[in-house]
Amino acid sequence: MGKQIGIPNALRAWSTSVLAALFVLCWSSGFVGAKLGAAEAPVTTILMWRFLPLAVLLLAAVLTRRRRGSPPPSGGDVARHVLIGLLSQSGYLLTVYWAIGLGVSTGTTALIDGVQPLVAAALVGPLLGVAVAGRQWAGLVLGLVGAILVSWTDASLPATQAPRWAYLVPFVGMLSLIASTILERRANILTPPLQALAIHCTTSAIVFTVLAVATGTATPPSSPSFWIAMAWLILLATFGGYGLYWFLVQRIGVTPVNSLMFFIAPVTSIWGAVMFGEPLTLVTSVGLTLALVAALIARSAPRLAADRKASEPSPNAPKPCPRRCAAIRRRGPG
Repeated sequence: MGKQIGIPNALRAWSTSVLAALFVLCWSSGFVGAKLGAAEAPVTTILMWRFLPLAVLLLAAVLTRRRRGSPPPSGGDVARHVLIGLLSQSGYLLTVYWAIGLGVSTGTTALIDGVQPLVAAALVGPLLGVAVAGRQWAGLVLGLVGAILVSWTDASLPATQAPRWAYLVPFVGMLSLIASTILERRANILTPPLQALAIHCTTSAIVFTVLAVATGTATPPSSPSFWIAMAWLILLATFGGYGLYWFLVQRIGVTPVNSLMFFIAPVTSIWGAVMFGEPLTLVTSVGLTLALVAALIARSAPRLAADRKASEPSPNAPKPCPRRCAAIRRRGPG
């Protein structure tokens, strides 16, 4: 009797959809958490105390697994992950928190970061072997129009305190995250997710601690609201959003995950309006609707060659090796 492959495939598709929805919620929570923390402390203080306890916890978990026989990453892989962490965490989060601290709304910041597919396709698509058809370009351009429309509306509101140049800051963070994704996909690093996350968070902890000490902002406030914001950012934004980002990149590829970014802005805008009273005007709603339409179109974009290679088994791939062979590979030659 043959195997029924339909049910496992359906379960995988269903679980991927659930994880994608959780990713959108958790990633959106990072912008909300940044707003919560910005009311209590400077950006460098927030980021330092977000990543210091996180790095300690993750390093302890990695050391525990090493005692159980888990092999450590090579020096080259560690160096690559340090660079990825600098781009995807340190650079990206510093710009996001800075923009929100300057007064840019959470929804606008999220939407600017969400135009990653457009920039990836236009600037680095050829490097990853992606070909974007006319309908995909139309969707991506719609996303850019939506981001510009929402940013312009936000900047023009009488209650807005952010300077005009502050709306360029999230674009820098978006470019930083794209660069980290491209680096990760081209490097073909096989480091386990827990080890990779530990390296990224330790790198960010060092960077933000140095910045906080250098600017005299290392001492955290004693208010309970600050530590609630830190717990929010560690559990939801880092473990949930950041961890699911890299997990989904490995599972479905960088293009589908980047298209999910368009859904983050509407979720964040509604969240910010309910929680902080941020304005949600008619023009803003139109811009967010354009972003949602763009997401639906971008989801049908051609998959990257690297994504197809990662998700499709090679006809020449070796068969699964027994446990004894795996132990030999861990020890290395000789």
